[in-house]
Amino acid sequence: MLMRDFKRITLLCGHYGSGKTNVAVNLAVALRERYDRLAVADLDIVNPYFRSKDSRGQFEDLGIRLICSEYANTNVDIPALPQDMYAVTDDRDLRVIIDVGGDDRGALALGRISQRILEENDYEMLAVVNSSRPLTHTPEDTVEVLREIEDAGGIQFTGIVNNTNLGRETDANVVLRSVSYAEAVSNLMEIPVVMTTVPAELFPQLQGKIENLFPLELQKKL
Repeated sequence: MLMRDFKRITLLCGHYGSGKTNVAVNLAVALRERYDRLAVADLDIVNPYFRSKDSRGQFEDLGIRLICSEYANTNVDIPALPQDMYAVTDDRDLRVIIDVGGDDRGALALGRISQRILEENDYEMLAVVNSSRPLTHTPEDTVEVLREIEDAGGIQFTGIVNNTNLGRETDANVVLRSVSYAEAVSNLMEIPVVMTTVPAELFPQLQGKIENLFPLELQKKL
């Protein structure tokens, strides 16, 4: 299901509600089968409601390191980077998935380590897009949001993750219809569609109909 190679650092960014955290969790679980040393870094210091830390127990069971703010999943909203975030750039034997905050405001935190990521040049910056969200309903609106994220974070996108869904109302047709949307975003941004996600229960219906299809399980909570 994951037929491609991944760089040492994979950054996942997107608009609020794009589903990037669930993608990050599922990608980490899949990549753990390939790499002994893997970490998920939760850089979302803006939105405390959907956090990679929700999957801490699952990560611990799988031997996946979690780097996140000590204030994650609390009522304290302090825009501070996790103390060990610099392990992302300093430990080059560590594979890392970074869950970046939504929109340009959330991506500002990325700017604090972006220069080190660019200097190493072993990364990919993936735009998680969802045409079912109001502010990213059209390819043009989506590109506008993604450009703002690039400017704030200091890193340009290198690929697209089509994560179009309607939550529990998602069916095979929703995913199939989203392919043309993702391709339009790809053309406007001049970067490839790396994968299209699908709820795991729908994967058998769509396997072979969409390239680079990646099944998602719902994120497990604490």
